Amino acid sequence: MEINNLKLIGSEEWCAFEQLNIPAIRARVDSGARTSSIQAKEIKLIKKNGEDWVSFTVCPLQKNTKVQVQCSAKVLGRRSIKGSFGISEDRLIIKTPITIGKDTFDVELSLANRNTMEFRMLLGREAMTNRFIINPAVKHLQKKYLRKEVTALYKS
Repeated sequence: MEINNLKLIGSEEWCAFEQLNIPAIRARVDSGARTSSIQAKEIKLIKKNGEDWVSFTVCPLQKNTKVQVQCSAKVLGRRSIKGSFGISEDRLIIKTPITIGKDTFDVELSLANRNTMEFRMLLGREAMTNRFIINPAVKHLQKKYLRKEVTALYKS
């Protein structure tokens, strides 16, 4: 396997979703999870030009429910996803560009209630394959933010 072109990421990384108006969300990097997942609430299926879309709200900052981002995306499909407690649930899947460090690429995201989880996002192995290699001993190798910098991103 060629690893020379793979970038190193840590156990946590900052991600951005320009199309969803999310400039920064901290993700737990999890090679045990197949599909990436983002915290979503108020999930509603809608029709847009005859296609299935979903509208949802993301609270991208841990321990801060005041910052809420209204999002919408085309529905890619539904998938049975086994959650962290081993229980499978049917989740909506969207596809959207993600930016990690200087790299932007499409990622499939399951929409899930992650309110009880420490991280608002989980970066799964499908997103990392042929792009990244993980060093679990470090965090934020691609981009670092101070808390006040992240908060400022959501005030503008």
